[in-house]
Amino acid sequence: MSFDPAELVEHLDALHRYALGMTRDPDLADDLVHDVTVRALERQDQYRSEAPLRHWLMRMMHNHVIDKARKTQRELLVEEVEERWRDDRYTVDAETVIGRAATREELQDALARVPFPARAAVLLHDVEGYRVREVADLYEISLPAAKQRLRRGRMALVSALADGENRRTLTKGVPMRCWNARQHVSDYINGDLEADTAAGLEAHLAACPTCPPLYAALVGINDQLGTLRDPDTVIDPKVASELRSLLRSQRNAS
Repeated sequence: MSFDPAELVEHLDALHRYALGMTRDPDLADDLVHDVTVRALERQDQYRSEAPLRHWLMRMMHNHVIDKARKTQRELLVEEVEERWRDDRYTVDAETVIGRAATREELQDALARVPFPARAAVLLHDVEGYRVREVADLYEISLPAAKQRLRRGRMALVSALADGENRRTLTKGVPMRCWNARQHVSDYINGDLEADTAAGLEAHLAACPTCPPLYAALVGINDQLGTLRDPDTVIDPKVASELRSLLRSQRNAS
């Protein structure tokens, strides 16, 4: 059984939110939505109407995200989070945590630190409005396992938001967020940035405690790569001649 391709449009925003929440990379999220849309159209005869179309699409997206987005060192360890929350002395400044969560970038940054499976449960349940049973069915896990993922995800999110205050203290007053600055460095090296953006990046590099070494490393590596353009490193003349003959024969044949 297939579905009306026009129905896909209704679910594109949800797919993109999920992909962006899982990867925190707008370009990758766009690519993932494109890939999943193409796959869904190619496999629409595999769709079974017993499950809502959005579940089928989201399961496809989740599997695709797993293929493309791997665990990073920024993620909190589940064991570490639960150890904190088991300690009666552990607490956070609720006003600070809620205030940071009210800032979209801060919330997305903290989500990126939530362990991968738990992050998926939080995004589906608390962002997209899936019931816990639907989360369990989507990931083909038990109901208790889905509840555990959601619980761990929410705890990790609170801890990540609380931890972020220390990092914000180090970068207080620094213009431009680090990730925003780092995304522009490559274009800056190439001389392709607009003047206003370049000025903002330069101001950030002048004040940030962590980005200048990264920038210096990028510039240094770029300079070293230029040394590989050695004029004495050329293809073997015999091989070059054979390739030219092959290309000429192909042109003549066409």
